[in-house]
Amino acid sequence: MQVGGKGITPALLAELDAVLERHELVKVKVGAEDREARDAMIGELAGQTGAAPVQRIGHTATLYRPSREKPAIVLPRA
Repeated sequence: MQVGGKGITPALLAELDAVLERHELVKVKVGAEDREARDAMIGELAGQTGAAPVQRIGHTATLYRPSREKPAIVLPRA
């Protein structure tokens, strides 16, 4: 997925929620030039969708949220 010039919109959050439900692990490209702005957007996306940020490299973040219906990725317990 890619966050465009309009930023984080309700439509983007709805689509991200649907994609996370289907795939559980999603890469999101954030177009903000400023590092702090990118971090804030990634944090907001994770918070709004209940996902956990797994990794961020440059403009791309990876988010994880287990599927509510049929979890495919099972993490080992610590």
